[in-house]
Amino acid sequence: MTSENKVFEYTDIEKLIPHRAPFLLIDKLTNAVPGESATGIKAVSGCEPYFAGHFPGNPVMPGVLQIEAMAQTAGLMILGSLDDGDDRTLKGVYFMSMDKTKFRKPVTPGCMLEMHVHVVKNRGLIYTFRGECYVEGTKISEAEFVAMGIEDDGAA
Repeated sequence: MTSENKVFEYTDIEKLIPHRAPFLLIDKLTNAVPGESATGIKAVSGCEPYFAGHFPGNPVMPGVLQIEAMAQTAGLMILGSLDDGDDRTLKGVYFMSMDKTKFRKPVTPGCMLEMHVHVVKNRGLIYTFRGECYVEGTKISEAEFVAMGIEDDGAA
């Protein structure tokens, strides 16, 4: 496995995971070290649909979407690493659980959200991750979470 840092642009991301707007929560993936770590980037716009109800007059990105952005970052890192000598074919990575979750500060329109994710443990197709969200170098939220790779059985 290579330790080369990979970058995935938005069009690359759309090829790897099935999420689409408004639920695709990553604009770019950087510092991707296959099977180890990656950084997802989300430019938080005032036009995000969830701001209409969370909260009118005081828009705040829901914490659960920060966790989802971390999970999408982790899934991309795993799916994007499979061309590096891994002979498995995965059709997706599914979120299983989370623990040790904390929200420290609100994420508002205009923020550049960075999701730093790394693999804590890997057992077969089950991965444990540690994720942290940052805005301008300040930790905003954090969580440990588990996801499972789903193998492609080749059926159409």
